[in-house]
Amino acid sequence: MKTNRSIHSAVRQALLTMLLSLFGGFGVATSASAQPTPTSAPAAAACPALLQHQFSRLQDEAPQNLCQYAGKVVLVVNTASFCGFTSQYEGLEALYAKYQSKGLVVLGFPSNDFGAQEPGSSKVIADFCFNTYGVKFPMFSKTVVIGAKRNALYQDLFQATKVAPGWNFHKYLIDRHGKVVANYPSEVTPNSASIVSGIEKALSQKL
Repeated sequence: MKTNRSIHSAVRQALLTMLLSLFGGFGVATSASAQPTPTSAPAAAACPALLQHQFSRLQDEAPQNLCQYAGKVVLVVNTASFCGFTSQYEGLEALYAKYQSKGLVVLGFPSNDFGAQEPGSSKVIADFCFNTYGVKFPMFSKTVVIGAKRNALYQDLFQATKVAPGWNFHKYLIDRHGKVVANYPSEVTPNSASIVSGIEKALSQKL
């Protein structure tokens, strides 16, 4: 009888050890599976020095930091409402509509620097641009783009290229890294082969 009790005791002990081992194993597995798998969040594009500026939005004077366009291809244009080149708004908007999803943004800076061809208020300019040409690309309040009083972005553009706008609708093309890769005088229209090829080349480059 003692032998049988010893056998039963040994069996119970073995079973208890096995159960503890099994439950302990499940506990570890459950704990491990509950832990989230670490993932690497995509790094935001660093803001290049050229875009570290803030301007008021044309429509409502709300402050806009140009760093929001970091990592994009940027076409900067000084505009005017009563210029022989004003119809280029249509081509600029077409570029924006076509390439926006691929990373292009057009930034318009109305200026009265040339021939006093932008005399209106921000509201007048905004209404004209939208109602006449359906402009949806970002535009900013009227500013100075030449000479000692030019705004900080245009000062940087001049330092980078040694070229200042000669008239309304001068264009600067900035790549995804914040480098000016080309600039185009007013006569070069937005749908010209040189601008389209420049934009497509810049868009094809990765960060």
